[in-house]
This record gives sequence, structure tokens and C-alpha cells, in this order.
Amino acid sequence: MNGSKARISAIGTYVPEKRLTNKDLERMVDTFDEWIIQRTGMRERRLASEHEFTSDLCIQAVKDLKNRYAGTLDDIEMVIVSTTTADYSFPSTACQVQEYFGWTDIGAVDLNATCAGLTYALHVANGLITSGLHRKILVIAGETLSKVTDYTDRSSCILFGDGAGALLIEREEQTPSFITFVQSTNGDGARHLYRTGLRNDLKGEQLKGNGKMIQNGREVYKWAVRTIPEGIQKLLKQAEMQIEQIDWFVPHSANLRMIESICEKAAIPIEKALTSVEWFGNTSSASIVLALDNAVQNKILKEGDILLLYGFGGGLTYTGMIVKWGVKTF
Repeated sequence: MNGSKARISAIGTYVPEKRLTNKDLERMVDTFDEWIIQRTGMRERRLASEHEFTSDLCIQAVKDLKNRYAGTLDDIEMVIVSTTTADYSFPSTACQVQEYFGWTDIGAVDLNATCAGLTYALHVANGLITSGLHRKILVIAGETLSKVTDYTDRSSCILFGDGAGALLIEREEQTPSFITFVQSTNGDGARHLYRTGLRNDLKGEQLKGNGKMIQNGREVYKWAVRTIPEGIQKLLKQAEMQIEQIDWFVPHSANLRMIESICEKAAIPIEKALTSVEWFGNTSSASIVLALDNAVQNKILKEGDILLLYGFGGGLTYTGMIVKWGVKTF
């Protein structure tokens, strides 16, 4: 146990209206519906419009949270946005969210840990609140991956979608959410998943992509399936818990087949896995929040449930955590 004094108290999400189905992809690249489902479990994704960006998705997710939250957001002290697809290099997406809602005297910062960004942001928010520095922090994960996807690359363009989710983290000493966490990073794996920026070389090698995502799916898959079950065992040991005490496993929804392999190796029944991959695709750091809210909307996830959240992605890096769901849902 880590002495947490923070609770997850509210949730909100948003996805764009436009859908990209497997049948749509059949008309774009050399692929077909059955092949995509067999290898990824994906059926469709949501895509931002030409004039819709990550900040817009984040703002809509916060609006949804506000509508569902019994309290006020006027006393939040910080906004942390997890994204790899910010509207601008700077200002941050968090500053754009702050400006829209007109909050004053708050901190605003973006965090980039790719698909692990949501769990990293929760870890930071928990630390800031537990330390006593803050009492109320809004964590948002938002991505418009469609804007950095190469739709001529048949191996990767089938994967990615857009969406956003928000979680409110509040000071709560009696019934905190955060139980324990694990983190690990393998920077040597950077060459397997990247998007070029100011540099176009890595360890002397020229990078490809011209600002679009490049992924060696096979290598990322191998890394995730090998390391995440080990991290799960470490989490359980730290928490002095058995896998049977976990109500729901909520990994980053990268690929349903990957999640099935992780569950098999970690001895987690696939029925306990909450995902968002089938109807939203891989939404990077937003995928865990979308999966959580889908379970809330379907009256599956209830207050007090024990969750094992696991974000993992480019870096290569991950953060896993065991939390008690603190949102009063139904």
C-alpha cells in the first residue's frame, strides 16, 4: 500500500461522430473486414473532422463529466492532459482547456507517455494530492490519431481512432482509490514505435514517417505480452492480493488479440477485461477511460470495484496500477 489520499470521483468521455468501419477501409487499402477482426478485434473507429482537434475532444469530455458530476469544477487546482497529438507544439492542450472553461489560479500541463499517458497522469495526480500540494485535479486523455496516421500503410491504418476521456481526482483520506503501482521503461525499443519531430534520426539511423506514426507491431506485441504479465504479478504481490480479488482488468486497448494473450499469460479470465477496441480502435491514452465509461454506461462497473489499470506504449514504457473505483455510478 502506498498511503494514497486521493480518490477517482467522476468520469466523462467524448468521441467524434464520424465512423470509419472495416468496410470503409476495404475501399481505401488492400484489406478486408474478416482479416481486421481476426487480427485486431476492431470493427470501427471514430475520426475527428477536418476542423476538430484534440483540444475540442478534451473540452467535450470535460463537459460530459460536468453534466454527470454532483459537485463543481470551479475549485480544481490543476489540469493534466495526456496526449501525443496536441493541437500545437505549444501552448499546451491543458492551457486551451483552461481558457475555454475560464478557470483561474490553476496549473495546466500536458503529459506525453503515449498509450501509457492516462495511467502516468493518474500516478502524477495521486502523488500531488497525497503529498498535500493539491486537493482537486482534472486528468484528461485526448487523441486525434487519425491526423498522424498514414492511410496508405495497410498494416497500421486499420488500428487507430480518436477520442477523449476525463477523470476527476480529489483529496479523500477515508476511502482513497489508489492501492499500488508499477512502472518500467525500455528506451531501446523506441525504434519500434515513433513519430518524427524536430529530429529525424535515432542512434545514428535515419527515421521514416514524415510526421506520421511508424510502428513495428510485431515487436511491440512481443514486448507487451512478455512484460505486462510480469508487471501484473508484481502489482499483486505489492498489494498482497490474489488475481481473484481483481474485479476488472482494464489495459490499454491496443489490440484485442494482444489483450487475450496478456490475459492468458497472467491467468486473468478474458471476461474480466474491459476494452474499447472493438468500436473505437486504438485511441492511445484515451482507450482506458473509454473502456471504463463503456462499463459505467452498461451498469457493469460499480463503486468499490477493484480495477487493475495498465497503460503501455511508445517509449517503450508502461505504468500499471491497482485502484478502487470511487465514482458513484448507479
